[in-house]
Amino acid sequence: MIHVLRNVTYAKLFAAQVVALLGTGLLTVALGLLAFDLAGDAAGSVLGTALTIKMVAYVGVAPLIAAVVDRLPEKAVLVTADLVRLAIALTLPFVTETWQIYVLVFVLQSASATFTPAFQSLIPAVLPEPRDYTRALSLSRLAYDLESLLSPTIAAVLLTVISYNNLFVGTALGFTLSATLVLASRLPPSSEEPGTLTFWQRLRIGVKVFARTKTLRFLLLTNVVVAAGTAMVLVNSVVYAKGLFGLDDAALAITLACYGVGSLVVALNIPWIVDRLGVVRTMTAGAALIALGLVAAVVVTVADTTSGTGWGWLLATWVALGMGTSLVNTPSPRLLADASTPQNRNLVYTAQFALSHACFLITYPIAGWLGAISLTAAAAVLLGIAVLTAAAAGGYAAVQRLRTLSDEPAAGAVARR
Repeated sequence: MIHVLRNVTYAKLFAAQVVALLGTGLLTVALGLLAFDLAGDAAGSVLGTALTIKMVAYVGVAPLIAAVVDRLPEKAVLVTADLVRLAIALTLPFVTETWQIYVLVFVLQSASATFTPAFQSLIPAVLPEPRDYTRALSLSRLAYDLESLLSPTIAAVLLTVISYNNLFVGTALGFTLSATLVLASRLPPSSEEPGTLTFWQRLRIGVKVFARTKTLRFLLLTNVVVAAGTAMVLVNSVVYAKGLFGLDDAALAITLACYGVGSLVVALNIPWIVDRLGVVRTMTAGAALIALGLVAAVVVTVADTTSGTGWGWLLATWVALGMGTSLVNTPSPRLLADASTPQNRNLVYTAQFALSHACFLITYPIAGWLGAISLTAAAAVLLGIAVLTAAAAGGYAAVQRLRTLSDEPAAGAVARR
């Protein structure tokens, strides 16, 4: 993977992605603490609404913005998106009402929904060799997993000496460095020709591929499981750390870091896990682990109601949820690659982007709005969703005897033994 960083342009773009991710990670921690300051134990409701707005921006606004900026220079699009995110990050410390959070999050995530597709469209042009492009995708995935660990860890250290509002400055710094690195890059023209199909046309065609492909129907079910587990972590970590357990600001960062630890441990070991189990079995195991993690979340929530202890058990639960999420997400691109052709691959990835994010439009409100009424009820409902869809995914994989093209060499090796 490191080989692709010898390409100077890609190295700068990758560095821009990393610093922007770190800034976004600090924003996640700071936003949770801001929500708790404004809403107390109802912070989950605020975060649930804010994250739902994020998904609306990703699924609904991104296609509209993409159509507007499609023919603009990529560098101008990327830098403008970073500057908008920078401005919002600097505005957030002055928020005094929850509705202001919703407006600012909508604008910020609309900018992110502009930046990400434009950034991704440049990579094939920067790294035209298929093997290099594949390595870049793996490196990008690793960056996301490292961010989920490093950002909360950095936040936990910073919160011992500064107030959480200053974390927004770190977010702004990340977006500033990202814009600077993009400006310093010599970008090639995008390898994609101006689109003859709109986002919605691509989505419709991609969904048809999902509907007729067994492995992608399996992927849809695992998307729901991941959304259930992730919603519980991102929306209610602050409620557990500060509301239920009465801990300090740094405890929220540590709680989120444990989720990142689980994800990173699996991401680093996924090659040999997939070699032994295959893609489908690995993802099935991940879905089952998420369901078990939500069982543990229900138990921790109920137990703490009477005992007032259990943060350590919550941290272990978050590690398990992170591991389960990575077991599903890290190998899932193989399903997309195996089920698509060079002609329709972009359409399939577009469909996966929209369908996977749409799942969060269901789970974020459950985690936030129901959690504001009863944290136990929210955990139980998300558990029910995860158990049903994980069981459906496992049963479907068994009945259909699902196997991907990526699994064939391993299967053949077993047969020869």
